[in-house]
Amino acid sequence: EGGGAVERPLTYTLADLRKLPRAEQVSDFHCVTGWRVENVHWAGVRLRDVLAEAGLRPTAKALRFVSAEVPYDDTLTLPQAFGADVMLALEMDGEPLSHGHGFPARVVMPRMYGYKSVKWVTRIEARTTDEEFGYWERNGYDKDAWIGASNGF
Repeated sequence: EGGGAVERPLTYTLADLRKLPRAEQVSDFHCVTGWRVENVHWAGVRLRDVLAEAGLRPTAKALRFVSAEVPYDDTLTLPQAFGADVMLALEMDGEPLSHGHGFPARVVMPRMYGYKSVKWVTRIEARTTDEEFGYWERNGYDKDAWIGASNGF
């Protein structure tokens, strides 16, 4: 489900998402606590493709991702969210996402620490500000979670 600064709020089923242009990539996953998983095979859809039919308004500056795990949420600015390696993942390592890895969909933002890769995404909102803080930022982590350039590094 999506909403906010869009022309046409939409609701997608998992089947609807699977009909959008498929994206695949291999990227590392970095946790802010220091561990990482190398060469994760992700498949899903690019956020730009998810939002294309909704029609972002010119006032949109960021996307807010809401998780089924309340109160987990987070944001990415539009330039961050539309990066070439950012996706709404539906599969990991050739299999549909498991519950533990964020089924039905999760954000994948490989250049930022994992807390920006919201799991169990149920809603995407186009926001008119890029100054909102997600769950982990409200609890002390950096808003821009660039690997090696934030959170004390």
